[in-house]
Amino acid sequence: MTSEQERKAWPGRRIVLKALGLGGLLLAVPKAAWAFFIKSFPIRTVEVADFSFDPASGSIGTFSGQSEPYVLVVDGLVEEPSSFSYADLRAMPQTEQVSDFHCVEGWSVADVRWGGLRPAEILNRVRPKPEAAYVVFHSLGSTRPQPEGQEHYIESMPLERLLDPKAQCLLVLDQDGRPLTQPHGAPMRLISPFDLGYKSIKFVRRLELTAEPRPGWWTLANPIYPVDAPVPADRLRRKP
Repeated sequence: MTSEQERKAWPGRRIVLKALGLGGLLLAVPKAAWAFFIKSFPIRTVEVADFSFDPASGSIGTFSGQSEPYVLVVDGLVEEPSSFSYADLRAMPQTEQVSDFHCVEGWSVADVRWGGLRPAEILNRVRPKPEAAYVVFHSLGSTRPQPEGQEHYIESMPLERLLDPKAQCLLVLDQDGRPLTQPHGAPMRLISPFDLGYKSIKFVRRLELTAEPRPGWWTLANPIYPVDAPVPADRLRRKP
């Protein structure tokens, strides 16, 4: 492998090696402890911790002391580009679901209770154009490495999948009955329970409707991981 290929393989190679190293240790852990370990698995994020979110005010803060209202921008191939405040999102019809979360690193968390809104609640308001086929999600904050110049986390999902009730995609505002915490993706994140975790982008600030898919940050940083990332069937307890 060339030095350039090695650079692009980060952080995937390191993740795999760490996972393999942990694997031998965890095989010896009793089942009850294993379940607790998975529930308490460290939260992985590639964003620089340079902002905060206050759900009481719906405001984004920076470490320089500045504050501004959180706004979700929806644009691209839509008839009515729009912006939604945190209060706007809270006022839309809310849904709760319990689903499993499957990380690309090989671990899963069972029965996570999420609350938020179906993507259709927003997408129906902006009226996608006929040529719109994908939604590119953009996150708040910058990332430490910037693969191919991508300075913030992005992911793309087929519009059809986001609107399919069987896919159970959710724009999440709450976890376990409380507002999302910063480590879990506040103010809003996507949950796509039948896709590997790198598709479930955190800190969502913009939905951009496009005609073509776009490689996400994780795929750009780790080319071995594809744009489409369905959870392997043998890891699913629930079926779509």
